[in-house]
Order: sequence, then C-alpha cells, then structure tokens
Amino acid sequence: MKALTWQGKRDVRVSDVPDPRIEEPTDAVVRVTSTAICGSDLHLYEVLGAYLKPGDILGHEAMGIVEEVGPGVDRLRPGDRVVVPFNIACGSCWMCERQLFAQCETTQVRSAGKGAALFGYTSLYGSVPGGQAEYLRVPQAQFGPVKVPPGGADERYLYLSDILPTAWQAVRYADVPPGGSLAVFGLGPVGQFCARVGRHLGAGRVIGLDLVPERLAMARRHGVEVVDVTGLDDVPGALIDMVDGRGPDAVIDAVGMEAHGSPWGKAAQAAVGLLPDRVAQSMTDRFGVDRLSVLHAAVKAVRRGGTVSLSGVYGGEVDPMPLMEMFDRGVQVRMGQAHVRRWTEEILPVLARDADPLGVEDLRTHRLPLERAAEGYEIFQKKTDGCVKVVLAP
Repeated sequence: MKALTWQGKRDVRVSDVPDPRIEEPTDAVVRVTSTAICGSDLHLYEVLGAYLKPGDILGHEAMGIVEEVGPGVDRLRPGDRVVVPFNIACGSCWMCERQLFAQCETTQVRSAGKGAALFGYTSLYGSVPGGQAEYLRVPQAQFGPVKVPPGGADERYLYLSDILPTAWQAVRYADVPPGGSLAVFGLGPVGQFCARVGRHLGAGRVIGLDLVPERLAMARRHGVEVVDVTGLDDVPGALIDMVDGRGPDAVIDAVGMEAHGSPWGKAAQAAVGLLPDRVAQSMTDRFGVDRLSVLHAAVKAVRRGGTVSLSGVYGGEVDPMPLMEMFDRGVQVRMGQAHVRRWTEEILPVLARDADPLGVEDLRTHRLPLERAAEGYEIFQKKTDGCVKVVLAP
C-alpha cells in the first residue's frame, strides 16, 4: 500500500509499505477514506525528529471502512464506517473505567514514561504506524473506533478522530461560567473548534487571537470576536482592557510548543535538532524547552481566579513558569491529551444536525490526494495558500 513516511526533518514522502494485517484478536483493519494533517504532525516535521526513524508512517486523524476484524472484536463488522480516535485505549482498565482514555494502562508506553499509545506519533508513544495511508491496523478495536452513519462528506465526522474532542475537552476544562468570557490563543484547526465549541456550550463572549488573516476571517465567519496580534506589544493588557478591566474568565492556549515570539526557545529547539538522535533524545528528556510566549500571555491575561486550559502540545522539561503571579492571582491550569472517547457521545448528536452548528464542513481548506501529502505538510507549516486544514484522500 501507499503511506506517508517520515524520512528526516521537513522530509516526508509517500512510499510503498507492507499492507497491515490482523496481529491480535482485538485488531481491525480499516480502509482509509480520509486522513488529515494535524498541527501536532508539524512538531514531528520540525522539532521531534529525534524520536522518529526513517520509514515511520505518520498520521493520527483517520476514518474509513472496516475491511477485517479479529475474533476478539464483536462490535464491528466489515463495511462499517468508522472514525479512529488518535489515542489507543482498551476501554476496561483502571484508567479507562475513569474515562481517562489517554492514560490507558493497557497501551501505556511505560518504557518512555508516557501515557496511552498514539497512532503515528514517535517512539515516545509506541511507534504505532499511522493513518496517513491507504490502510490502517487499529489495535483495541473492541473499544476504540467510533461508528458513524454511512453517506455524506467525511468532514462531517473526520474530526472526531482528534481535533474536535480536543477542542471540546479544552472548553470543558476551561470551565467558562454560563454567559462568561473565553479567549482562545491560536486559530488553527483546534483553536477554530475551541472558539465554536465555546459559543455552542454557552460562553457569552468568545475572543480569538491570531496573526494569520485567513484564520481570523474564518473565526469571524463563525461569530467569534477576533484580535489580530500582529504588532501588538501587550497582548495580555489588551485582553484585560477588552474584558471589564479584569480579563476573560477562561483562556485556552491552542498553540503549544512552537509559538511565535519565543526566540530563545526557538534557538534551543533548533540547536537540539542539529545533534545526533541519541544525544538529542537525552537532551530533550532532561533539558527540553518550549516556546512559551503564548502560555505566559494566557496566564497573564486570564482574570484572577480564572482558568487556563492547554490544548496545544508541550514537551519541555525545564520550562520556566511565572508561579508567583499564578499563585497570587489564583490561576487554575488544566491540560492533557484529549480523552477522545469520553467526549464522542456528547459530540455525535451535534454533528448529526443538518444545520452543522459547529461548522465542521467549514474548516478544511485543502483536500489533496495522498500522493501530494508532502505538499500539504509544506503549505500547512508555512501557512501559505490560505491554508487552515489539509485533508488527504488515499
């Protein structure tokens, strides 16, 4: 089959690889009909190469048609249309019983000290072949895949694989009071959904911040008040002034480790990227740093007693944080990988509505054949050609 493989920093290629097969009784094989490029994939494209090896299959946002199931899978059958959550969970361990599916004890990558295994996401998360491919082997299929109705555009349900539950969890974690105010830093795909979900779940005022014109325009189209941060010297001060002189009730950081405006963090990441992989892994594990400009701005912008919710991925070990200010102002922080299956039952009825209240069919800007995946990565990373979200068609 054809699959998108990592070959080096900013070097991804479509290659011929062996077809997946049933390896465990709880496996399924899915023929992929749509698979998306995630902002988290760009971290692999740029800064996390030390945890990949040439030939690794990328991608963790996929859906398709079940082709085959193992004897331990009785809830799926060939022909079912499914979305595949990005984290692999058994549904029955101690963590899963508490709906902490991103910490599944059956698939935890204990050798790396990490939580549940993820599709297409480095040796840190199990080196499981990903979904940017024609076919995908799905472990723990007795629980993971989400059955969706046949027919209609894939984009109606595709984002259940990751970014929509990620946004839903971010808003739930933000704990915005009814009619309250929510600010979203970063209007990439997750940030777009955070803003829309915030409005849907009852926030009275949602403010989105970014510097890319197409992202700002898309958010405005969905009723979000937008702020172009280009040239804005004091973003937290501006937000505080906008919201009653005290700041929003909650702030979501939907940017993560590669934020603009963090020259020292960017330089440190670049330096580590020049080291041999074994040395780079050791340095990252012990002394890794992130670009923290957005996270610090979120902490400084939220009102006293408010909540900062992190959906952007961070990987640093020695990141400095303004703890005195956080403690004095009583700021709460919540974060973590999305527990996808915790939220899908809440989200599915919303997606079934003809009116498309979350605008899931107004996110993808580029649909490309799998053969052009490398082009998709490039325009997504560089934010060119009006790119907000890329979906690949195997």
